[in-house]
Amino acid sequence: MALSAPYRKAQRLLSAWLEGGRTARRQVFTIRAVLPALDAADKHRLSRWLAWLCVAAGARGEWLLRRIERLDPAFGASTAAALLQLPIEVGLSIVRDHRKSA
Repeated sequence: MALSAPYRKAQRLLSAWLEGGRTARRQVFTIRAVLPALDAADKHRLSRWLAWLCVAAGARGEWLLRRIERLDPAFGASTAAALLQLPIEVGLSIVRDHRKSA
């Protein structure tokens, strides 16, 4: 499977942004400029990849879905839809709701 250049660029920027925390605010504008260049298949692949990242982050106690929704509402919605289609049982509450301890 060969991945397109816009997909690889978007994936690289998104992973750096998601792992960089709040210090990577400038990257948001670059990511928002790259996302429209993706075709439908690449958008689907990226949403599925983001869904798996949300599951992995949820297991570590991190909450990525809301950040993705704030970045781009369409990608947030497609990532939430991709979460429901994963081959494992993952409720949106696992990756969306941040439970605070006492």
